[in-house]
Amino acid sequence: MYYITVEKDFDAAHFLRDYRGKCENLHGHRYVVRVTVKATKLTANGLAYDFTTLKQEVGKILAKFDHTNLNDTPPFDKINPSAENIATTIYKKLQPKLKGEPVTIDNIEVFESPTSLVTYKP
Repeated sequence: MYYITVEKDFDAAHFLRDYRGKCENLHGHRYVVRVTVKATKLTANGLAYDFTTLKQEVGKILAKFDHTNLNDTPPFDKINPSAENIATTIYKKLQPKLKGEPVTIDNIEVFESPTSLVTYKP
């Protein structure tokens, strides 16, 4: 099995609804997102998947969140913009882009800080 991982970041503000604590107040993060895809074999040119292509697809998704108040940005205007929901949303938006490709998503990591992260493994 081959695992290909790319990392991108974005800056955004958010607050957690129905939360008791300081995160119920508007605050910001530099989110770091790692997406790992997996492949069982290599292409004829010796690649499992192109890093550049994966970075571009992830970048398109994250661009919609960058420098926003996530609470005002779909789907987080309806669901809490938790790291868990961010990871799941990235998966739901990326998965159709990889249909027909020789890879599947292994996991998505969303860091809210250098020491706090969520891993979503579909």
